[in-house]
Amino acid sequence: MRSSKKIEITINPLKFALNLVPYLGRFAMLVFAAALSFVFLFSFNSGLSTLEERLGTLGWIQNPDTSLEERLIIVAIDEKSLAEVGPWPWTRQQMTQLVTSINDAGAQLQLHDVVYAEAKAGDVELLAALESSNGAVLAQVPILEAENSVRARVGEMTYPISGIACNSQSTSFPSTNNYLTSTTGFAGIPKGHITPVVASDGSIRNFPAIVCVDGNAYPALSISALLQATNSFEWSGQVDSSASIFGPAQSISFAAYPGLEIPLDSKGNIRISYAKAPESFIALSAADVIAGNFDPSLLENAWVLVGATAFGIGDIVPTPYSGATPGVEIQARILSSLLDANIPYTPQASLVIQLFTCLLFAGLLFALSSSSGRLPAYGLPIAGLSLPLLALLIHMQLLSSYQIWLGWVLPSLYGFLGAGLLFFLEYRRVRTERGIIFDNLSSYLPSDLAQEIALELPSSGVKAKRCDVTLLSADLRNFAAYGEARPPEESADILDKFFSTATEIIETSGGRVYEFKGDSLLAVWDGMTQAAAESALDAGRAMQEAITATLFANEKVTELEPLALGIGIEQGPVLIGSVGAAHRRSAAMLGDTVTIALRIQEQTAELAQPVLIGECAARQLADYNLVSQGSYLLSGLRIPHGLFAPEHIYEFQQSSERPHLKIVS
Repeated sequence: MRSSKKIEITINPLKFALNLVPYLGRFAMLVFAAALSFVFLFSFNSGLSTLEERLGTLGWIQNPDTSLEERLIIVAIDEKSLAEVGPWPWTRQQMTQLVTSINDAGAQLQLHDVVYAEAKAGDVELLAALESSNGAVLAQVPILEAENSVRARVGEMTYPISGIACNSQSTSFPSTNNYLTSTTGFAGIPKGHITPVVASDGSIRNFPAIVCVDGNAYPALSISALLQATNSFEWSGQVDSSASIFGPAQSISFAAYPGLEIPLDSKGNIRISYAKAPESFIALSAADVIAGNFDPSLLENAWVLVGATAFGIGDIVPTPYSGATPGVEIQARILSSLLDANIPYTPQASLVIQLFTCLLFAGLLFALSSSSGRLPAYGLPIAGLSLPLLALLIHMQLLSSYQIWLGWVLPSLYGFLGAGLLFFLEYRRVRTERGIIFDNLSSYLPSDLAQEIALELPSSGVKAKRCDVTLLSADLRNFAAYGEARPPEESADILDKFFSTATEIIETSGGRVYEFKGDSLLAVWDGMTQAAAESALDAGRAMQEAITATLFANEKVTELEPLALGIGIEQGPVLIGSVGAAHRRSAAMLGDTVTIALRIQEQTAELAQPVLIGECAARQLADYNLVSQGSYLLSGLRIPHGLFAPEHIYEFQQSSERPHLKIVS
């Protein structure tokens, strides 16, 4: 049986983008931000939709219309009414008194956000009062939440709109077979439904213009009020799709009300406008209206909305202004926006406009990330915060000025993610480039000096610190003559092998190469200790053995002195840092210890010793059998210095295999 291996392919977008040229990497991250934005939208659709709705209404509530709405007056069944008239539901006689008082005040139309579902004593008197009014519309409630298998049919649904097909594929309206409406005794009074669309957070933002019940189209209470006000005997309408991409998904119009087109979304809903402040709606207590304790001129020729506002009745819903708003205010808002023909809607091209906004954001972020200097480091985080705010401000401006609900979450999400990913990309790119620069500097300079150069701005003058060190100076003897006789490629190969072998040995011994200069090098160990001196001596021995056995043995040129290696070791204080102008600095190790170490190394040729040790370092090597070479006045110095050679190397030099060191003038 053949075993199968599971192959896992992991794609790291950041690593992928870093491997591309910069402009392609930025483009790839912007594309990834777009994909990630849609993933977030689909994964957290409910939460993001709620956020979009709640913050999106800031265009209304930050600058609401506070002018009084005098065309609509709310007669509220409030706590005062319940206290003075009696608990809800009221008797038909009490409702008759309320209707009669409204009629006597000269109301043009009264709308009851109340369902008279049961036949009760006094229905005849209430019906007579309603029929004697200038116009009245009652509420009926299609029950959208009930399952079709559950029969909840109370009363009789009346006053459908003709001309609207509920089963048409071109239109979409909510449908149900269940309802709660007034008893058949009120069948002659026009009606409209008061069934809202309740969002997942309990808020009411949309209201169905039509609800289909048993295949018939029943209008909302606000639409029924408009049709009733025309005194038309035939309620008919039609639904049309918008020809403009900047128009709503569909609109509904009525033969009895020419010129009015109500914008609807794809599900047949009217978006409720919250442009007017709650205090714009005038509310009278029903108890005061019944008792006549109000100014009748307020109701004269006005449309009166009768509804409950008391908390105990339960018709309370959350809105952008308050978590407890009476449902009758929702009806007042719909009616007010219908009368003004100023109904908010979402254009069909909403998604296209948002995508175009995302494209503009992408261009801005691309230009920002491609700029030089520190602008990307500061600009991208600022853009990550300001672009979502800009998208929200655009949405708010369109809503408050043109009643256009565009949407802002998608461009905001893209702006935030795009700026964040580009910032992370540029940060990683800078870190990668800085790492490359540091590695390159470290290959030419000591790591501490390379770090200082990489992280600090250059300045003029001496910038150095005093340190106690152990130095090793090594030089290839006779290399100038070798280079004169051989091609430069071979000379470069010899130097490369020498420097590579020496560096490996020095670093293994705990030291570091400070500089390469010509055919010599200078290595340093921290401290003037016995351990540092022993490490330097061990490194010198290892270099002599490794380089003599390999490099010098294979690189012999006829009639030329063979290559050899001279090493000088000494301890002492030095200054390590940099000198020179700010625009042209040079790494430097200063002090007489450096000069002494270099001169000791030069003296190896004079004394025919491969390794010589200065007197300071020799004091730390008391356990080693060092052979004194005498005291010498080193070149350029005024004080004689004692020199010492390791015994075993000295003995090696006395043998027949002793290399011939010769100064070539």
